[in-house]
Amino acid sequence: MKKDKRDNAETYTISQLAQEFSVTLRSIRFYEDQGLLKPARKGKQRIFSRQDRARLKLILRGKRLGFSLTDIHELFHLYDSEKRNKKQLQSMLNTIQHRQNLLQQQQADIHSVMMELNSAERSCYQQLAKFD
Repeated sequence: MKKDKRDNAETYTISQLAQEFSVTLRSIRFYEDQGLLKPARKGKQRIFSRQDRARLKLILRGKRLGFSLTDIHELFHLYDSEKRNKKQLQSMLNTIQHRQNLLQQQQADIHSVMMELNSAERSCYQQLAKFD
């Protein structure tokens, strides 16, 4: 991380972000190509801001939670929009609620699978105990 002398803002290289978040340089470039990250340029060098770093963190978290890059892009677009009107806010709310519903279903499914695995584990231990 470096401090930019012009405005005292923190900046990051692509390598620093890749290392911090354990992602490839190619992944970060792909997110840039998709319009999710918008680093400044100094010649051919990319200079990432704190906002870019925060966005990368949100992209990776969103992907872990099952959001598509299209979903993430849409949420960024709605969030960044200067003209927040009722229609945009309702669209963002709908997207959020849809994802919440999916996550709640996944959580219930994970709970069920964990119960089944716990039962199978107990059964294995009981069977192993018979060999002693």
